[in-house]
Amino acid sequence: MRGSSNRKIDPRVHYLVPKHEVLSIDEAYKILKELGIRPEQLPWIRASDPVAISINVKPGDIIRVMRKSQLYGEVVSYRYVISG
Repeated sequence: MRGSSNRKIDPRVHYLVPKHEVLSIDEAYKILKELGIRPEQLPWIRASDPVAISINVKPGDIIRVMRKSQLYGEVVSYRYVISG
């Protein structure tokens, strides 16, 4: 049967998926302090999200998402990892 392999495809290599990286505790603290918010106030991403799985995050982590924009160059946003 063609195309029925058990290989997993890494979602990070797709051209539409922006770069995701896990922040260290120090980086996360600094960002939250700069923004003046608690982690739960960031947009959420589930730990079961394919990209979250591929970068080995766990609930409570904060990730940086870097998107390319024709208008603004690179746009950085943050996500709080929740269970699920």
